[in-house]
Amino acid sequence: MNHTFFFKVCIYFEDTDSGGVVYHSNYLKFMERARTDWLRSLGIDQYHLKHHDHIMFVVHRIDIQYKLPARFNDNLIVKSDLLDIGSSKIKFRQMIYRNDEILIDASVDIACIDSEKFKPVRIPPTIKKTMESL
Repeated sequence: MNHTFFFKVCIYFEDTDSGGVVYHSNYLKFMERARTDWLRSLGIDQYHLKHHDHIMFVVHRIDIQYKLPARFNDNLIVKSDLLDIGSSKIKFRQMIYRNDEILIDASVDIACIDSEKFKPVRIPPTIKKTMESL
């Protein structure tokens, strides 16, 4: 399984630190936005999942390598590769590019949890089927 989704990010001044480079935690936000838009592209509404189905997708583990900095006015692409879908986890590789340069390389494990008990639950079959059918 290897399904790819691309998400564009423009770097604003507010994304940078006093040195003019993107603050390290903002890359996590960019990757989160990419995963959220990926779900939207599949017709999966996270608000509905939380409030009606009582499930959420949350980061369980992330391993990130910072290779090069991004700066104000850079245009970036977050490339999200869906690697595996388990019964309650989803595995991604997310890379952030500026043109052909790799700035960030991350492995991200997402867990499906009960939104009230915060305990792992199975990914609903219809959602899993949608993800697997890409």
